[in-house]
Amino acid sequence: MTTSGPEPAPAPSPGTAARDTARDRVGIVMGHEGPYLQLRPLSGGPEWDVDLADIRPVNPAELLRAQVAEANARSRQALREREV
Repeated sequence: MTTSGPEPAPAPSPGTAARDTARDRVGIVMGHEGPYLQLRPLSGGPEWDVDLADIRPVNPAELLRAQVAEANARSRQALREREV
């Protein structure tokens, strides 16, 4: 008798938000290549590869929190640029 671990969860669909637990970042799923998903930051930017084992879905509250955090970071950056 052999026991196997739980089946891996299916990869999220492109266009959905997911959390990269290894980097503690939320991004939008852009695609799937081999054992990796490509995520892009919520506000755009370069994609990064994430192992499927490090992906989990985000609930609406987590997505909103991540969107607000990115908006605040953009705002702080704009204020710093004005000071220079």
